[in-house]
Amino acid sequence: MSNQDEQPENRLRRELPDEVPPAAPEPERPATEDAEASLTGRQRLVKGLWPLRITRAQLIVALLLFGLGFGLAVQVASNSDSDGALRGARQEDLVRILDELDSRTQRLQDEKQGLDKQRQELQSSSDQAAEARRQTAEKERQLGILTGSVAAQGPGITMTIEDTKGTVKADMLLDAIQELRAAGAEAIQVNGVRVVAGTYFSDAGKSVSVDGNKINAPYRFKVIGKSQDLEPALNIPGGVVQTLEKEQATVTVERSGKIVVDALRQVKQPDYARSSSQ
Repeated sequence: MSNQDEQPENRLRRELPDEVPPAAPEPERPATEDAEASLTGRQRLVKGLWPLRITRAQLIVALLLFGLGFGLAVQVASNSDSDGALRGARQEDLVRILDELDSRTQRLQDEKQGLDKQRQELQSSSDQAAEARRQTAEKERQLGILTGSVAAQGPGITMTIEDTKGTVKADMLLDAIQELRAAGAEAIQVNGVRVVAGTYFSDAGKSVSVDGNKINAPYRFKVIGKSQDLEPALNIPGGVVQTLEKEQATVTVERSGKIVVDALRQVKQPDYARSSSQ
């Protein structure tokens, strides 16, 4: 029988291999891989973050960020404290603060205008040396008024405090001086005693001592300055006048176009301070 007469089944069997080799067994996976495969996404995230693996650079950056955050927190807290103090202040205190700020702003503007005027006079004067001497003499006179060594006169107010009960103390008169200075007082005299930068008040029984000079009620303040600023500063709610009236004292304030402050102080020579030009 020829090859052509072979059955198709025998030919197909001859072409196939006699035996198919068995498939190789899969390698066994470690138990850790099986455990990791069974973890959820959240568990894998926690496992990746802990335990912490912090490098030195990361630690330095963390410390810098902590310091920056702490500084910002302190700054915010300090600003909140100052804002809270103003929010908690009484209306009378806020009015007084605003009046003082307005007065100081006006005085600074006036001083600036005066300095600008002096500069223009020096620049435009034909005899600049004579103009400089004139301005020096004017400055000396102004300093004499401030130190109390020169008498002064000008517009201002007179404040009289009647104290029949003896309740007015040295600190109350000092508060009045501070209020007047804040309102722009240029020269002050109390019962014949010139008030200067170093003036101090102290209690002396039922009286008051000013720079060691005992004075008695009624206390009369002669003040040179802009009366439109001085009188309102004393009469603001919660101010000097109201405080003294609560102590059963009587306060009168009078404006005048001419106040004379003629009590003088001996200029004390400093023991140690010397001019830097010497």
